Amino acid sequence: MSMRTALAAMLSVVGVLAGCSAAVPGTATWPGAALEATVLRVTDFPPGVQYDRINERPGTPDGADGPGSMLSRPEGCANALTNVIANSAERGPGSAAKYAVSYDGARMVMTLLSWNLDLDKLRAAAVRCAQFEAFFDPDSVGIPITTAELPGLEPDALGYQQTMRLNDASTSVFMAFQNIGERAVFGVAFPTPNSAIEAKATLPQTFLDVFGTQVAKLRSY
Repeated sequence: MSMRTALAAMLSVVGVLAGCSAAVPGTATWPGAALEATVLRVTDFPPGVQYDRINERPGTPDGADGPGSMLSRPEGCANALTNVIANSAERGPGSAAKYAVSYDGARMVMTLLSWNLDLDKLRAAAVRCAQFEAFFDPDSVGIPITTAELPGLEPDALGYQQTMRLNDASTSVFMAFQNIGERAVFGVAFPTPNSAIEAKATLPQTFLDVFGTQVAKLRSY
């Protein structure tokens, strides 16, 4: 298996997080207006960063645009964090706002929520799946994946580095979750080199910087 295929496997393990905000487009209610006021804009980033707002389609199930979940041992670890968020999600117009930022070296997806994440359940899921194997199918060789705490966040935030080991090479993605008052933000960062983008990123530091800036703006509203 090539590293490119392995990275695709890693994206299938955590990439659904980038699509599970479950916002339904429509006329924003007060929570939606509050989120819109605190979303980072392209002007909040260095020149050369690629910035895109992400709009959900009405009635689209969580993660419908992402790859399907892989099999895992222990069972359910490939989508453990996704399931925690999806099971507590509030849906409807104005329930979430999402954007992506791309650098040479990283693509990040940030989601702001009008409701709180269940951080205790997220923490429990990360502990349960601290070490697991993911499989493309029941007959394939397992891909070892670890989930470790990611330092550098505020004390009341959760951060994780999920690392896949294949052919003596490691690939990591980074995740962060934090409640701010009655709202929340979570982010995911993927290692994606792209020499066509002028702005450079170093993971996990650039991700931590962007997440911290978004938390500060959400808190200031």
